[in-house]
Amino acid sequence: MKQFPREIDIQEEVLAALIKGAGVVALESTIISHGMPYPENVETAAALESAVRSRGAVPATIAVIKGRIKIGLSAGEIEYLGRADTIRKASRRDLPIVVARQLDAATTVAATMICAAMAGIKIFATGGIGGVHRGAESTFDISADLQELSRTSVAVICAGPKAILDIPLTLQYLETQGVPVLGFGTEELPAFYYRKSGLMVDQRLDSAAETAAVLHAKWRMGLTGGVLIANPIPEKYAMQGARIEKAVDAAIIEARRLGVSGKELTPFLLNQIKEITGGESLQANIALVKNNALLAADIAVRYSELQP
Repeated sequence: MKQFPREIDIQEEVLAALIKGAGVVALESTIISHGMPYPENVETAAALESAVRSRGAVPATIAVIKGRIKIGLSAGEIEYLGRADTIRKASRRDLPIVVARQLDAATTVAATMICAAMAGIKIFATGGIGGVHRGAESTFDISADLQELSRTSVAVICAGPKAILDIPLTLQYLETQGVPVLGFGTEELPAFYYRKSGLMVDQRLDSAAETAAVLHAKWRMGLTGGVLIANPIPEKYAMQGARIEKAVDAAIIEARRLGVSGKELTPFLLNQIKEITGGESLQANIALVKNNALLAADIAVRYSELQP
């Protein structure tokens, strides 16, 4: 049996699934504390866990509570993360600090990948990844999510890079780092709120079994690092690219005016876009992350069937 770092607590249901070799899906907590307003954040977190269970996998929402890395959260812990305004946002560089100082923190995509890998979880569902921010040629603002994808062997199911990013440069960075970018049911990379970015993925896959086979082959051969599985937002909830681009431009101008940068930039921009679109972007966000959780559960179950 895998030896776990002593800094982590694995929920009983999750631990039982890991010991059994069943499908487990990691879920991040930044979406709860920094990505959505209350009560939509808590309701969405519960809906994601239900979606994973509905497809025969076990959900493991990840966060740091009082310095303990929690692999699987109780309803009370999710409620706390959704309500409290003192929750830090933790990426790779923050994890040793919040653990040593016994703080509370929500995990970003990068930190969730790290914690999932500590627990032996290979499949992770989120909304969208971070990437190269617009204007990065002068600000050097590049999300730690991209480097984590190059080094940590966890598959990330998402709706593509967040629309606030420079998507062509984000895709180029992933190519440079050797991260496979797979399109689920699409040859074209989705862009979070909308289904097509005009950029091609490395390979289209049309079933969870196909996708699980690619993951199994990669890691069985000792090719470490993650895989990005891009799953387009359901057509019913997709937004017009031109409308989102206009909202993104306005949000970026406001962020620059207020001097917002670093780890605060993404939640600020997403909130601004929500306000500009009258809440439509929030509903799209909720729909796409649920869609990703369902797909992740299917892949996790198929991947578990391939393990010895």
